[in-house]
Amino acid sequence: MSTLTIPPSLTTPRDDARTLYKAFKGLGCDTSNVIKILAHRDSVQRDLIQQEYETTYSESLSKRLSSELHGNLKKAVLLWLHDPATRDAIILRQALSPQSGPIVDNQAITEVVCSRTPSQLRRLKEVYLSLYHSYLDRDIENQTNGDHKKLLLAYISVPRYEGPEFDELIVQEDAEELYNAGEKKRGTDEKMFIRIFSERSSAHLAAVASAYKAMHGNTLEKAIKKETSGLFLSGLLAILRCATIQALYFAKILRKSMKGVGTDDSRLIRVIVTRTEIDMQFIKSAYYSKYGKPLTHAVRSDTSGHYKDFLLRLLGPDY
Repeated sequence: MSTLTIPPSLTTPRDDARTLYKAFKGLGCDTSNVIKILAHRDSVQRDLIQQEYETTYSESLSKRLSSELHGNLKKAVLLWLHDPATRDAIILRQALSPQSGPIVDNQAITEVVCSRTPSQLRRLKEVYLSLYHSYLDRDIENQTNGDHKKLLLAYISVPRYEGPEFDELIVQEDAEELYNAGEKKRGTDEKMFIRIFSERSSAHLAAVASAYKAMHGNTLEKAIKKETSGLFLSGLLAILRCATIQALYFAKILRKSMKGVGTDDSRLIRVIVTRTEIDMQFIKSAYYSKYGKPLTHAVRSDTSGHYKDFLLRLLGPDY
């Protein structure tokens, strides 16, 4: 459920483009007006505004925003401009081709790839190829390593059913296969974990997790933590958590981004901007249930200025 709020009396894309143009004129940018418009338009409306702006003023709205805004606000607004698939493609391209050096952002890659549905991944791969003239799986192949790479490549390549139905007999078999591949033996059969986690639907994996606990007395998540490590562990946990309680998965990421000294603004922006129009209301609910305070309170205390205002507008009122 989305937290995006759109005014009941909506101005036209042409009027919005004109207001934005006026906000850019003169000394300094009327940032409050920019936020007031863009933070309350859905992806279709934002696209129409961009078309109107470029047609009327012969310049790209994203380029103008890039020159007028700064810091984390700039990053958040520029990412927000795009539709979900384009946004994901941009995030992955930046993560796979870092501008500041050779370090790949495996955290971002895992978070995006392992939390998206098969249909979302298909669309993402199409957009990625169109934007960058490069295949996503090829870039993942070149920039990641080991079992983590194998899991990512399998997850974006293998077709999976997206419906709620599952075969209880196969669920029982998979739960036993995972036990045999992990806790029952010395060492771990990573291939078995990759096969089941990349081939089974979310509903099926959630049922496997329940069956695993009933059959073996331990949770599948604890078994994964015991039997795997590093980025491979992160990928498996992302897939499992998104299959069981996806909102809680993102609530935990948001908590980590704001916990301790400093804020991981890249991660905070990534989750809020990509989930606002999808399931942010559920994430806010999961955050409150898990941590005992509204997500908006945490964001308010960890951010400032127009950047804070923009994120809070996307999040909506306190839960």
